[in-house]
This record gives sequence, structure tokens and C-alpha cells, in this order.
Amino acid sequence: MAGMNLGYSLGLLACLAVPLTAAAADGIGHPAKQGENPIVRDKFTADPAPLVVGDTLYLYVGHDQAQGDEMFNMREWLVYSTKDMKHWKAHAPIMRVADFKWAKQDAWASQAIRKNGKYWFYAAVEHDDAHPGKAIAVAVADSPTGPFVDAKGSALVTNEMTPKGTHSWEDIDPTVFTDEDGTTWIAWGNRQCYIAKLKPNMIEIDGPITEITPPHFEEGPWLHKRGKLYYLTYASLDRTTQRDEHVSYATASSLAGPWTYRGLLTGPGKNSFTIHPGIAEFQGRWYIFLHNASLAIGDQNGAVGRRSVTVEYLDYNADGTMKPVIQTDDGVSVPGQR
Repeated sequence: MAGMNLGYSLGLLACLAVPLTAAAADGIGHPAKQGENPIVRDKFTADPAPLVVGDTLYLYVGHDQAQGDEMFNMREWLVYSTKDMKHWKAHAPIMRVADFKWAKQDAWASQAIRKNGKYWFYAAVEHDDAHPGKAIAVAVADSPTGPFVDAKGSALVTNEMTPKGTHSWEDIDPTVFTDEDGTTWIAWGNRQCYIAKLKPNMIEIDGPITEITPPHFEEGPWLHKRGKLYYLTYASLDRTTQRDEHVSYATASSLAGPWTYRGLLTGPGKNSFTIHPGIAEFQGRWYIFLHNASLAIGDQNGAVGRRSVTVEYLDYNADGTMKPVIQTDDGVSVPGQR
């Protein structure tokens, strides 16, 4: 979940299905246009993960519920849907961290994927004392809006499975991708980035876990493919020159690598230490979802633990590299360049 290091490192230092309308205020009384950022304005949301199913894009997010100076208080996952990228429908929460009986807290970054007629949901949580540290859970549903239930009854990945890591919260931020041959891969990590195949049952790792950490990798990996190129996009942090997370990416001709670092894609989110990319092609356009901390709701301003999901157009150069993304307040309320 983009936000892990601040909670554990810098932190040591310091619904009903109803439409979201253009009339929703931006937290300071200004009416919002449809498609403007942030795209959800009545709740604090983070770590966006899009999934396209037919004519609908579903967006899975974590729900920031921090009060006052709290760091992260996340207990449930939400989903929104759209058919035009401007009008968003809120659905009931799809899961709570308490639904994983072996987990004790932290409904952190997630991603859902469709395979074999079902919807599989992978999420980062804090394991109970049986396996201390962060872990990755997997749930399943017959619908993209749930209800989701624990598919395994135990963690898919625990901290013991990545013993070369440097800290107990490295096993977070899962991203899942099914290749053209039908094989589904999962990547995840904080400071170290790991990748592995999933068995056809979607609830077990198939074979070795491989480290593929690209330059300045911090957390929040996202896998996608366009043409013949595979993309690994992630929250990055050059600790010698940067205070807040940026987004960088690497490309490869195979998910097994090697991965070629391509540099920065976008800068930090406004007022936010963390950032978390999610990428999808929808109705002939590519989009990148991010988060910042620009939203105010009532007397609560954006903060480390009160973030807001945004979306921007994503474009590519002729050689397959991605064009730099400028984060805007307008979002997709205005036409994007092609």
C-alpha cells in the first residue's frame, strides 16, 4: 500500500450504490465538474486499482479513516464503477480486514482480477502473531462488486517467504496480471520488489519467488502490457534527492525480465508523501490512477492518512515508452491529447 514506509519509518519520527454527481463539493464549497480530481469527494481513498469488465471500469480503493494526526487507519476496501470515466457509482464496501480471520489490521493496497469466471482480490494486511509482519491475502467473488470471501483461509504470502528482505513490511502492494498464455503472475513489495507465478487455482504460489527490484523502488508496483512490451510501474523514491514518492517505470519483453529502467513517469501527489499507480485501457484510451492529499472534507484536511484518488490520461511514444504525466485538477473533465 503506498504509504508503508512513512508509517513505519518516517512515522517513527514524526454504502449504498449511489452515484457520485458533479454537484459534489470539493471540501471547500466549490462544485466539482464530472471527471475533475479527486474523483471521489465524500470519502478519503487511496491506492487505486482499476479493472475493466466489458463496458464498465471498476476501481478498487482503500478507505482512509485517520483522525487528527493519525498515520494510517484503514479497515475496509471500497469499489466504484463508471461507464464513461466521469460519472462514478459508489458500491457497498466489498470486504473488511476482519473478514480475514488470521489478519489483525490494515486494509492496505489491493487489486482485483477476473479469471475462470470469478473475481480474485489480492490485498495487503497485517498478519496476526502466528506469522508476524505484513502478508498478502486472497479473496474471491462471483461479481466484481462482491461480496468477497477469504479464498484460502490463510495468507498467500507471509514475511517468512521472503527471508532476504530488510524489514517486516516488505510483503505489501500486490499487483496481478494474466499473460496471453493464461498464466497469472503476482508482483509485490516495499523496498524489494518480488514476482512469482500463481497456480491455476489462484490461491497458491507456483514455483520460486524472484526479486526484480528496479532503481529507486519503494512500493506500489503495477503490471500491465501494451503491444509486445511489459510495464512495471511503481512508487519510487530517490532518498538522496527526493522527499516524497514519485512514479517511475521499467519495461521488459518478458515478465521474467530483465527489466529496463525507463525513469520517472510523474512527480509526487499534492501534499502527499505516498503515491500509488494503477493503469488500465478503457474504451480505446489509457488512464493512470494515482492519489494525493489535496481533498478536504468538512473540518478534515488531506494528510498522510487521508488521501484522495485521481485519474489522468496516459499516452505513449512511438517506441512504447510512456509520455510524462502531468497531475492536474482537471483530470479527465477536459479532452486529453492523443
